Amino acid sequence: MQIPREPAAIKQAAQRLTEIFAVPGYTGQVHFDVSTGKNHTWDAVFTVRDQSFVLAWKRSGSVAQVGMAIHQLAMAQDRLPYKVIPMLAVPYMGKAAQERCAQANLAWLDLSGNARIITPSIFYQNLGNPSLFRRPGRPESAFGPKGSRIARQLLMEPGTPVRQRTIASNTGLDEGHVSRVVGKLRETGLVERRTDGILVKDANTLLDAWCEEYRFERHHIWRGHIAARSGDALIHTIAETLSKIDVAYAATALPAAWLWTRFAGFRLATVYLVEFPSVGLLRSLGFREESRGANTWLVVPNDEGVFDGAERVDGIRCVHPLQTYIDLQDHPERSPEAAAELRSRLLFGASHAIQASIG
Repeated sequence: MQIPREPAAIKQAAQRLTEIFAVPGYTGQVHFDVSTGKNHTWDAVFTVRDQSFVLAWKRSGSVAQVGMAIHQLAMAQDRLPYKVIPMLAVPYMGKAAQERCAQANLAWLDLSGNARIITPSIFYQNLGNPSLFRRPGRPESAFGPKGSRIARQLLMEPGTPVRQRTIASNTGLDEGHVSRVVGKLRETGLVERRTDGILVKDANTLLDAWCEEYRFERHHIWRGHIAARSGDALIHTIAETLSKIDVAYAATALPAAWLWTRFAGFRLATVYLVEFPSVGLLRSLGFREESRGANTWLVVPNDEGVFDGAERVDGIRCVHPLQTYIDLQDHPERSPEAAAELRSRLLFGASHAIQASIG
């Protein structure tokens, strides 16, 4: 099914809201805002029963679009002369975006039948419906393997503008590729172009948008077992062995989070390698390949950019905390706790940070 154009989408959202409020035969009008340009921060205002809603419509339910809507609706609340309930409507709201809305106390609904609306007179939640707007193939993303190099560079110093040519030099990408990716990031409101360079608008939203599209399983992963009395002993054994045979590596996920923060012990050690492991390397590590009960993941990344910003911590080379954080999203054990601690202490704010909240 195709995503409807904005006027039709807003009418569908209004109808969906009347159904939620169970008002048979409701004929209230949707009043379209006519402001344009920089003053246009909402798409419609309408009333159901005694509740007035100010609506923002986005053609995507991505974290980036939700972040943009949060800012816009906060401004709409300030500009309208009467009390309104901010609401976001999208074709389909993914799980990560749902969590972002919950953190901002933002009511939302999608045209696929899902919604979460809390008002003084109603609590409504209906989740789990699949998207009605799936398209064949995967759309080109700003967070592909090489595009992720750009997000990583920008987030390492999110408060500092970086010139596009510098990004190209630091990431090893050609300027044309950097320009295309930066263009996508600008379209979704994640960065802005200034006279002194490209600047991240909201570091938390950019990181969440990257996490939303990142899939660890897209790397090449060997799952197996190495004898060790603990996770800490295991990662030190792996690091010492790889250093002795001169194989470049970097720890990530649980062991890297432990080394960076000393929080949340672990059993599973995940290590990036620059090349496919040979039989001799696996023998040197004492690695026995098996998925069930694995305590070691050896990973050859789909892009060498994962090594950008790597540092030695307690004698072990670890990927940058940013890479550690996004890799934790697809790991077991205490990964959610480790990720929250890492983000809070070493990145740029707690995982629930919202620079412009609704309320």
